[in-house]
Amino acid sequence: AMLTSVGGTAGRLIPDKGTIGYGKVVNGNDEIVAEVRRQIKMGADWIKVHVTGLIPNHKERGEIQVWSKEEMELICKVAHDLGTPVMGHCRGSNSIRDAAISGFDLILHGTLMKPDALEAVVKRKIPIVPTFTFQANLIDYGHFVGASTYIKDLFRREIIDSAEMLRKAYDHGVPILCGTESGFSVTPYGQWHYREMEILMKEMGFTALEAIRSSTSVNAFAMRLEGEIGRIEEGAFADLIIVSVDPIKDITSLGDLENIKMIMKSGEIQKFEEEMNRLSIPGWRVVSYGQILSKDLVNKK
Repeated sequence: AMLTSVGGTAGRLIPDKGTIGYGKVVNGNDEIVAEVRRQIKMGADWIKVHVTGLIPNHKERGEIQVWSKEEMELICKVAHDLGTPVMGHCRGSNSIRDAAISGFDLILHGTLMKPDALEAVVKRKIPIVPTFTFQANLIDYGHFVGASTYIKDLFRREIIDSAEMLRKAYDHGVPILCGTESGFSVTPYGQWHYREMEILMKEMGFTALEAIRSSTSVNAFAMRLEGEIGRIEEGAFADLIIVSVDPIKDITSLGDLENIKMIMKSGEIQKFEEEMNRLSIPGWRVVSYGQILSKDLVNKK
């Protein structure tokens, strides 16, 4: 379940009244309380809050915080009273700091942290999901979908300016989870899931094994299935892929379907054809990037 404000990310994509998909624009304490309770009653595992958003007329400032700390504290109180964790989309140091202080359980992106935000995150050991794949795809392949040099440079700076502080958080015991932003046109489903591990290694100095753990056993926290998935041990779900190349030696091998020799789900081997008819799942079209950034497009000669 996702909450945003009129100024928050995706705020302009969601009608001010009613709901669309899983998102809802809320204004004021009464709407916050009612919507959090409604979403949890409908079965939400997490409440997601778009703490920051891009104001079109001030886009050079980057995303800004559009929720007060008091509103964020209220969301956490209502959700936590009902046994449900809260995650926040936070780009910018103040939003990260306030989310940590307010009681958020997971921070998405966590970019552009300053020391006070780092201190708040480390104090509570709040897991962070950087999701650098979106930026990296536009940096490296944006020319295939019409991304400007300005946008590519902007995202390059965001990664460079954020990786060091995220690494410091990790070194102080903050879990780093592997997320991919899948579902956007530049990160379509089934295409780039492996790439975040590659970026964690390149930009944050992870070993291959640390990156794999980030996407499996550590990521189980976000699924609320810690100890049940992401591990090979008695009592866990036997969800496995068998590959022909050692990913410790080449993490990118996980992105080549030819290397996947067997898929096991809940202990049962899944059968699939040699030449699967792979249908692209429609994703959100980012403004100006309407074309799906598939691996076939990138590898096209």
